[in-house]
Amino acid sequence: MYGAAGPPARSASAPVVRSLRRPPPPATGVSFMNNQKQQKPTLSGQRFKTRKRDEKERFDPTQFQDCIIQGLTETGTDLEAVAKFLDASGAKLDYRRYAETLFDILVAGGMLAPGGTLADDMMRTDVCVFAAQEDLETMQAFAQVFNKLIRRYKYLEKGFEDEVKKLLLFLKGFSESERNKLAMLTGVLLANGTLNASILNSLYNENLVKEGVSAAFAVKLFKSWINEKDINAVAASLRKVSMDNRLMELFPANKQSVEHFTKYFTEAGLKELSEYVRNQQTIGARKELQKELQEQMSRGDPFKDIILYVKEEMKKNNIPEPVVIGIVWSSVMSTVEWNKKEELVAEQAIKHLKQYSPLLAAFTTQGQSELTLLLKIQEYCYDNIHFMKAFQKIVVLFYKAEVLSEEPILKWYKDAHVAKGKSVFLEQMKKFVEWLKNAEEESESEAEEVRSNGPRHGKQLKNGENWIADLPDSCWHSEPPQVQPSKPVITLLHYFCVNCEICCLSVPLKWNKIS
Repeated sequence: MYGAAGPPARSASAPVVRSLRRPPPPATGVSFMNNQKQQKPTLSGQRFKTRKRDEKERFDPTQFQDCIIQGLTETGTDLEAVAKFLDASGAKLDYRRYAETLFDILVAGGMLAPGGTLADDMMRTDVCVFAAQEDLETMQAFAQVFNKLIRRYKYLEKGFEDEVKKLLLFLKGFSESERNKLAMLTGVLLANGTLNASILNSLYNENLVKEGVSAAFAVKLFKSWINEKDINAVAASLRKVSMDNRLMELFPANKQSVEHFTKYFTEAGLKELSEYVRNQQTIGARKELQKELQEQMSRGDPFKDIILYVKEEMKKNNIPEPVVIGIVWSSVMSTVEWNKKEELVAEQAIKHLKQYSPLLAAFTTQGQSELTLLLKIQEYCYDNIHFMKAFQKIVVLFYKAEVLSEEPILKWYKDAHVAKGKSVFLEQMKKFVEWLKNAEEESESEAEEVRSNGPRHGKQLKNGENWIADLPDSCWHSEPPQVQPSKPVITLLHYFCVNCEICCLSVPLKWNKIS
């Protein structure tokens, strides 16, 4: 290219130009990337600049307190203005962080020290619950302030409940007037749903109970609560938090009785609460009675022992007989596993109930008890579909066994039945009820005839003598009747068909003395 002379000679001053291309790595079999020196971690780290918004603010409730108290002092005692001030201040002040301080001020006028006392060196305000008038109307107005505040800032709900729990534990540190105001306020707040009834757990503190503070506080609280609602609403709230059976724990252990509770709260003007607790105690006793009754039946205890036990419990817990017969019926029906076939369950039921008739008869000595039993039978047969056709047979069995009598059956048929299965059961009972009505009329006329003229054959019936009469062939059952007296007789007014085990017409034609 340059000819024979070769390339031109390089000037001594000309710069040397080296190629920028790196030579290929030696063929050693090791990756070039692995030969690079890896950066080792250092302990020094890097320093980052913290943004101002991420800096943690120092907890300073005193400054927060000063702001709130200054604002409350400016609003004065106008609670509408107080509510507006609190609403507006939530946008500027940290309510979430200083909730306890906020509620301390609104209730006591300043931050509370442990035990419920106000520190002497702290600012105070008279725009608070404890400095207000001690009447229900004023406490209702304060309740509206709390209600509006918590509805506006929902996150305060939990903090307010915690505050009230704390205040209840501090009750001994407050004056009697302050306790009364707090009790009335708490009752109103429970009634309008701002507070949950679970806060009352604080009243079961041992020291408060021992010194009678809990019971006295509860009187004022329940008075204002029931004034806002009624005892049924109060009971429902207590039941939701499983406190309906704990009210007697407001008293020391040696005074935890229904009698003491009833006397204390009735004298304080809370008769509704006393009756409610008495009923709750009775319900608990009923559950225990049914549990024990079922155990005795499953063991096969003699009816004599069972009846004695039940009557003792009735007297001890003041349980009326109509309630007891319902318990006995439920217990009797729960002691057997019933057949699933409708055609067999009626026979099984008659056999089972015939065995327990003496037990049931011991607790149907009142007309209301018999009517209660009839309603229990109706409800049971309706709720258990296999028993739908067995209703009339059960009633007739009990009539024959003298568990039920004519008058309650007729009353049930006329107007005392319930709606469950009404048409089916009334139709089943129609012929039997007609017979009862006829038998009752004939019995009255026959009794009068016997008293006036003696038996048809001129024989006088004497006390202690047993007579039997022949009946006509007419009977509303298909089988011709075989006749027996229903009981040792003087007037011989009722007889039974042995074949079908049901009462038939009572029209005696011939008297026969049984030797």
